[in-house]
Amino acid sequence: MEEITIKDIARICGVGVSTVSRAINNHPDINPETKQKVLNAIREYNYVPNNSARNLKRQDARAVAVLVKGIGNSFFSEMIKIMEAQIKKKKYSMVLQHVDFNEDEVDVALELVKEKRLRGIIFLGGYFHHSEEKLSQLHVPFVLSTIGVLPREYNRHFYSSVTVNDEKESYKMVDYLIRSGHRDIAIICAKTTDASIGRLRLQGYKKALRDNGIPVREDLILSMKPDIEDYSLENGYVVAREFLERAARGGNGRRLPCTALYAISDALAIGAQKALAEAGIDVPGEVSLAGFDGVEIGKYVTPSLTTIKQPVEKMALETIHILFDIIEGKSAHQHRVFAGELTVRASTRDIRHTAQNGISKKGGIV
Repeated sequence: MEEITIKDIARICGVGVSTVSRAINNHPDINPETKQKVLNAIREYNYVPNNSARNLKRQDARAVAVLVKGIGNSFFSEMIKIMEAQIKKKKYSMVLQHVDFNEDEVDVALELVKEKRLRGIIFLGGYFHHSEEKLSQLHVPFVLSTIGVLPREYNRHFYSSVTVNDEKESYKMVDYLIRSGHRDIAIICAKTTDASIGRLRLQGYKKALRDNGIPVREDLILSMKPDIEDYSLENGYVVAREFLERAARGGNGRRLPCTALYAISDALAIGAQKALAEAGIDVPGEVSLAGFDGVEIGKYVTPSLTTIKQPVEKMALETIHILFDIIEGKSAHQHRVFAGELTVRASTRDIRHTAQNGISKKGGIV
C-alpha cells in the first residue's frame, strides 16, 4: 500500500485539500461535522499530517524498532541484547518499545512509524492476530520473531517470520514425560482466546497425549489468568496455587491429581515452582515440573528446570538478517523455523519403576 497523502484524505472525505488542512490545524473556519469526518479518516488511514514527519521521510532514516510483549521475560532480554549489537553493526539505532500485555502491538507500531525515523520493525513475542489490511498500513518491512503464526492465518508472502515449531516442540516435551511414565500431565497454558504460540503449544500437548492413547482431561488444562501479565512468574504462581487449592478441596486422598506439570514457558514454570514449594510439594519427588524456552535462570533454580531450549542466538541473528535483507532490497519475505532442544534437568524424573512404591502408573500419589 502506498503512503497516504493529504490529497487521498481529501478525496476520501469528499472535501478540498484546504479543508483537510484547516481540520488538521484546528482552524475555526470549518464545520464541526466536516472536521470530525476528516480527523476520523486521518486516524483510520494512519495519515501523518505534520510537516516534520514528512521531512523525516526524505532523510536517510536509520532506525529499527523492536516491539516486545513480555519484556520481563529473560528469554526476550537475551534476544534483545543480541539484536541491539547487530543493529549497531549496521550503523542503525534501535528503538525498544515495551507493549503491555493488553495493548495492540500493531497500533503501537503505527504510532511509532509516525513519530520515529523507522526503516523496519521487529515484533517480539505476544499474540498476533491482525488483518493483512491493517498490517499493510505500516509501510515499513517487519519480521515476526518468536511469534507462532497458524499456517492458515496469513499469506506467507505477506510477512516474514523466525520461530521454532511450537506445536512440534511442545509435543516433544509431553512425549518425553509420557515415556518417563507420566500419564496424568497438567499444563499451564495460554488463555482460550490465544491465537498464536499458546494455542500451538497446547495443540502439541493434546496431540502427544492422544498419540499415546491418553485421554485429554479438561481439569488438567490450566489457563493463564487474564488479569495478570501473560507468561509471567506471577501468572504461573497464581495458576498453580489455585490448582493446588482445588486439589485440596477435592479430597480423594491425593495432594495432586497429576504426576507432572508442564508450563508453556519457563517463567510460568518457575512461578509454579514457588507455589509448589509453599505447599510442601516435592519437585520432582511428588510432581515433575517442566517448562519451555530454555532461559538462563532455569539452570540456577532448585531443582534446575527441565525445558525445551530455543536457540536464542541463532533466532536473534536470523531475525536481523532477514529484516536487513528486506530493507536493503536483497530479498522478499522469508521464513525460518528452528529446532528446539529437549534439555532434561533435575525437576523431572522417570516414575516407571516406582509404581510399587506408592505412585500409580495412572498418575497421582496413592
